[in-house]
Amino acid sequence: MTADGAASDPQAVRSEPVPLVNIANILTVSRLALVPVFLVALFWDGGHDGVWRWVATGVFVVASITDRIDGDLARRRGLVTDFGKVADPIADKALTGAALIGLSVLGDLGWWVTWVILGRELAITLLRFWVIRHGVIAASYGGKVKTLLQAVAIGLYLLPLGAWAELPRWIVMGAAVVATVGTGVDYVVRVLRLRAAARNGAGS
Repeated sequence: MTADGAASDPQAVRSEPVPLVNIANILTVSRLALVPVFLVALFWDGGHDGVWRWVATGVFVVASITDRIDGDLARRRGLVTDFGKVADPIADKALTGAALIGLSVLGDLGWWVTWVILGRELAITLLRFWVIRHGVIAASYGGKVKTLLQAVAIGLYLLPLGAWAELPRWIVMGAAVVATVGTGVDYVVRVLRLRAAARNGAGS
């Protein structure tokens, strides 16, 4: 609460509608627009040119940073919109999915890793829609760690670091896969609890 008793939440004190065109949404759309740019850089000249792999990594890093910034801006400045709620996770998954599939197509990353991560993300997205009328399950700390590990692991695979980097890549990607599966299981448990609570509430 503020000194005059008003709520300190920017979204709560904002009386006028949140404009659709705002800095947070612009960053989200920019991240989505960077996905094809990233793919062009990744596959340029056969996909294994050192310079272009650095360019692709740079685009990926910039896009990943916007994922962090747009959410913080939306919450701090009261710029949360329905468009942003839908577009932000789509842009995030599009970037991650494009990177994983691209690396697998180039033979740099096993397809099983890509299918595990993307399968988990698709399943969790469907679960979100399944329980959305009962409530929203907040992102957990484990989910944030998972996202960070995925980004770092993908960055390591994108960089043309040579054979010496194989072990660090596998270690970080392995940790990302474990975190991906673990947080997925945790989310399923929380969904089931939410559904059970909703049923109990309806029956009381």
